[in-house]
Amino acid sequence: MRVPRVAVLVGVVAVVAALPVGVPALSGATPSGDVAVADVVPEPLCTPADPVLDELSGLAVLGGRLFATPDAGDDESVVELDSECAVVQRFPSPVDPYDVEDLAAGPDGRLWLADFGDNTAVRQTIALISLDPEDGSGELHRLTYPDRAHDAEAVLVGADGVPVIVTKSLFGASGIYRPVRGRTIADLGSPGPTALEKVGSLTLGPTDTPGGPIPGGSSTLITGGAVSVDGTVAAVRTYTDVHLFRVSDVDLAGALVSGPDLRIPVPGEPQGEAVAFTEHGDLLTGSETVTVDATTVRPPITMWPGVTALLDDRAVLDDPKTGTVDEEAGAGDATVPAVVVTAGIIVAAAAGFAGWRGFRRRDRRRRVR
Repeated sequence: MRVPRVAVLVGVVAVVAALPVGVPALSGATPSGDVAVADVVPEPLCTPADPVLDELSGLAVLGGRLFATPDAGDDESVVELDSECAVVQRFPSPVDPYDVEDLAAGPDGRLWLADFGDNTAVRQTIALISLDPEDGSGELHRLTYPDRAHDAEAVLVGADGVPVIVTKSLFGASGIYRPVRGRTIADLGSPGPTALEKVGSLTLGPTDTPGGPIPGGSSTLITGGAVSVDGTVAAVRTYTDVHLFRVSDVDLAGALVSGPDLRIPVPGEPQGEAVAFTEHGDLLTGSETVTVDATTVRPPITMWPGVTALLDDRAVLDDPKTGTVDEEAGAGDATVPAVVVTAGIIVAAAAGFAGWRGFRRRDRRRRVR
């Protein structure tokens, strides 16, 4: 069930009219010029053709194997892909998920499904679901937020096994959560629940990287996360950009709270939600398919080579102090013009988009975990 377009339009007009002149609507937003932009030449890896990945939401590399998961539909199984993106095998979720939004590779050799989706913020618990890629076994691990229900699409598992969740906020900063007392995935009860604690906030963008489903707002909504194999680099993405964080002393949550060190513009992905690191330090990104003039357009999974090494080789980066950017990297000016009007459009359009997806998913899923 779609939200009528007129309702979204009315929302845009109302929000823009209500914004006071000169007051930014996205408080705490990180200006694009404050984060150095990496000059990385992307390489298309392969294009998924299986319809199960029409709504590709999560990628993970484990033991040299590439795994992917969708975020909607009757088949929310994890699939293993070969070098041509053909499905090698399918792994049904060990438990019936509510709405899987991301996929992470854990240091325990298991995959972790982020059953966090909650567009309307009504779930009493969310869940991590473990999956052994050798035999398909796994368990449910329920989690509870300390404050209220949130929508989230990003999970990162550090080298120490502590999972970190970053929410998808429509208004300002997103929350950063982890299990209380830094409990690792090995310590999570099954089925739980295990309590979460909020350790900080993260605001990304706005940038002017093109792409995403929400004109002007796609660069601020957090849609996925990943951690490098050695645990020293974390990535958090929006629909349009991937932000890299240096992780020191295995403190993943602390790295996210401190803010990004680099930004990689990922232009042109119609709905980019998936991100992963290869064992060689390359970055992979992926997007859902889109329909243009009744034709299904399938974006490729893209590889961004040598990304983890960029944090140790600042010579390939623009000067983060001057805020200059490389036009070939896919970014524009460091400042965002007409911030007040743009912020209003971002909030209203994002709310309309989230509402549409929420209604659509509620039509399919009536229960709340």
